[in-house]
Amino acid sequence: MTRYVAFLRAINVGGNRMVKMEVLRELFAKAGFKNITTYIQSGNVIFESASTDTAAIEAKIEKQMLKALGFEIPACVRSFKEMDAILKNNPFPGIVPDKEIQIYVAFLQTVPGANAQEILTSLQSAAETYHINGREVYILSRKTLMKTPFSNNYLEKKLGVVSTTRNLATVGKVLL
Repeated sequence: MTRYVAFLRAINVGGNRMVKMEVLRELFAKAGFKNITTYIQSGNVIFESASTDTAAIEAKIEKQMLKALGFEIPACVRSFKEMDAILKNNPFPGIVPDKEIQIYVAFLQTVPGANAQEILTSLQSAAETYHINGREVYILSRKTLMKTPFSNNYLEKKLGVVSTTRNLATVGKVLL
């Protein structure tokens, strides 16, 4: 069995699409996953599966969520091995997030097009720095310089792929 994390997109944000964590655990169990836990209320589900096909796992999760809840919930799934590499590949070493500066990881469901780096370079500003590595985009956000907060929707539209974003602290804590 392989241990995974499913990052579910846009649940329990701003009082919308509310799903209790015990409901998520039950739905993952009904889908055949094992040793299921959740971390905080934003749709982080840790589980085990005999499958090694993350695209198939994502599709299975999304189908189960739509059937049970009546609305689509995109899922971005990573193995614990991939999660470890994501933390080790942080392109902003030595930066300690605080109230003024944050590091986010946007988990992409698929690898974006060949022009993704060019698109991200065009988004760079004094407030935000982007770095792509495969199916992850790392964002360094300087809140004091921002006119508007970083938006996952904006990133999805620019890259043309489903994504969901977590801060670096959450990324590390799901592995504990």
